[in-house]
Parts: sequence; C-alpha cells; structure tokens
Amino acid sequence: MFTIDDGQITSPGGFTAGTAAAGIKYPGKCDLGLLASAVPAVAAGVFTRNAIRSAPVQVSERRVARRNAGAVVVNSGCANACTGERGLRDAESMAAMAAARLGLNDDDVLVASTGVIGTFIPLDRVEAGLGRIALHEANGHSFARAIMTTDTRPKEIAVAVDTPHGRVVIGAAAKGSGMIHPNMGTMLCFVTTDACVDPVFLQAALARSVDKTLNMVSVDGDTSPSDTVFVLANGVAGNELIDEKTGHSFEEALAFVCEHMAKAIAADGEGASKLIEVVVAGARSIADARMAARTVASSPLVKAAIHGADPNWGRIVCAVGRSEAAIDPRRVSLSLNGVPVMSRGMPLPFSETDLRESMKSTTVEVLVELHLGSAAATAWGCDLSAEYVSINASYTT
Repeated sequence: MFTIDDGQITSPGGFTAGTAAAGIKYPGKCDLGLLASAVPAVAAGVFTRNAIRSAPVQVSERRVARRNAGAVVVNSGCANACTGERGLRDAESMAAMAAARLGLNDDDVLVASTGVIGTFIPLDRVEAGLGRIALHEANGHSFARAIMTTDTRPKEIAVAVDTPHGRVVIGAAAKGSGMIHPNMGTMLCFVTTDACVDPVFLQAALARSVDKTLNMVSVDGDTSPSDTVFVLANGVAGNELIDEKTGHSFEEALAFVCEHMAKAIAADGEGASKLIEVVVAGARSIADARMAARTVASSPLVKAAIHGADPNWGRIVCAVGRSEAAIDPRRVSLSLNGVPVMSRGMPLPFSETDLRESMKSTTVEVLVELHLGSAAATAWGCDLSAEYVSINASYTT
C-alpha cells in the first residue's frame, strides 16, 4: 500500500465530483457537493448512534441497506436535523433532484447534511446549485472543501493497495471539527474505491475500521445527529471479487484511510492547537482499552492541561480511573511524550521544565500501561482552548 500524491476522493477510477455555492447559509460559500460513480456501485454505511437522528441519516440508512448506490449529494450550512416529517421529505427531495441531474433512480442517491440543527434546507437553492454543478474527476479537492463548516482545512487522502487480484485505489474526504464524540460526532466521511467488493464484506470491513479509528475521536464530548460514513465501491478496477477470505489487504488499507481521517479531524478540532494521541495498553479487553483511551482523550481537564503544556499527569490517571475500565491502581504506569512519570502506581522523578517544553509541540502522546492483559487501543483528541468557547458561543450568529 502507498499513499497517492495529491490524492482525493476522485482518485479511484470511475468517480467524478462537482460543487456549487448554493447560498444555503452564507452567500458565496461553496456549500453543495455531488459525488457520482460512472457505473452502479456497492454501498456500505455507518451512522450516528445519537437517538436524535437527522433526516438525511434516516433516509440514507434505509438506502444503504439495499447495498447499492450511484451517487452522494451533500450540503454544509444546514443539518436538516430536528425538522420532523418535512425534513424527511426535504432529504428525499434533495436526493431526487440529484438523481434527476444524473439520470438515476431516486433510491440510488445517498444524501448527507451538516451545519445548524433545527433549520429547514432551502430546496430552491439546492436545486439551482445542482444545475450549476459540473462533474469532473479533478474536482475531488473542491468537494472536500464544500462539506466544511467550522473546519479550518479540508481532509482528504487516496491510497493504492495491491490485493491478491490486482491493484485498487481507495480515496476519501471528510469533515469534522466540533460536536465530535463518536459514535460519532458532526462527522461526514465519504470513501470511494474502484475495487470490486462483496457487499456483505464491505459493510463488515467498514464497521470494523470505523470502530477502531473514527469512533475513537473526541473533540468536545458531544455526539451529533448527522454522523455519516459512506463507502462506494464501483468495481471499475476489474479485479476479482474481494470478500472476507481475500480482503485482508483491502481492509487494512480501508482502516488506514479511516485512521488518517480520524487524526485529521482531531487535529482540526474547533480552536485546537494540538493533537492528543492516547494509547492504552495492557488492558483486559479491547472494550476496556477503548473506554479508557476515549475517556482520557475527552477529559476537559486533561485537554486544558495539555493546551497549557502543563504536565499535570494526575488528571490523566484519574480519567483512566473513572472510565469504568478494569484497573489495578498498583499496576498503572504512564508516560507523556515518551517521558515516564508514573510506574506501577508510584510517581517517578522527571524534569518538569523539559517535559513542559516537550508538551508545547503540536502532538502530545499519552501512553497508559494497565498491566492487566494484552489488549490495546488508541484514541485521538485535541486540546481545549479559549477559541473553542468563542466559536461555540456564536455558532448560529
């Protein structure tokens, strides 16, 4: 597997994209995207576990269950969430408009929205915007920008992977900056591949990949109603069918792409200046390792300390202790940026000045050893800054 230079969601064969400034929330902002496959594609998806679910999530989840799709239409600026029956009709209408634009059946178009909750999507602007979209394989970068809200930069990648039956390409674009605490956050992630993939395997591989990557991100501890991850596999690479028996290298590449997106989303958290990577090792189970890692990554006290480069490691240990993971306080060890600060429940001497200087870097690594088993997990988060409060104190204004 290797990363493709300047890779984008349209790097896999048979995919095109286009965008428009539809004026959904702000005039002049590119806020409407269309992603299309040249041929029918196998589809898989993972969605928010919040009980409040946006209309696009409800519509697309039903359509993904059919295991095929030909396009995705997405907007930023309006989440179309908490909008009742009208919201459902609007999501279906938005997909139908895209289907008419592409000559597809309505059910072959998936829909996603992100932005302010509790506002209705202006369908007249969506329809006009779709009419202005020009699809091209070079438009993947503009698609990644069209889905941004408070993101400061686009998030995209493409990789090539050699399978037992030939080389295939996987591309992706994602957005996410605030209301991030998977399962999942205000996170949209779209993945494309020109591989021929068994639909049952594709859904299982996506779920496994998301569980250990995108579901291990926390920016602020809040879970959005809009979270969506789609994969479209159109098979134009001409490889033999990839399934559970032959799909190891493909799933490994899919997980790599998802991990890249998880890190990018955490690093671009609202107001963030640092990426926090938390590894919990030696846990009794994967579930325990994930609970402990995510609790540390989402702790406001830990995030604030790391923002200030304060080596107040007791906050990390206490977060582990309240995570509900099995621990023995006499066995817990902790390192910050490779500096051991606690071993088997006892503090260690270290240079606070040197560690504080190390913690000023843009990535802070936390390693917790529980010494109870062999399970491990990684979570990603970001520091908590005054800018986060500023952004979210005026989000709708």
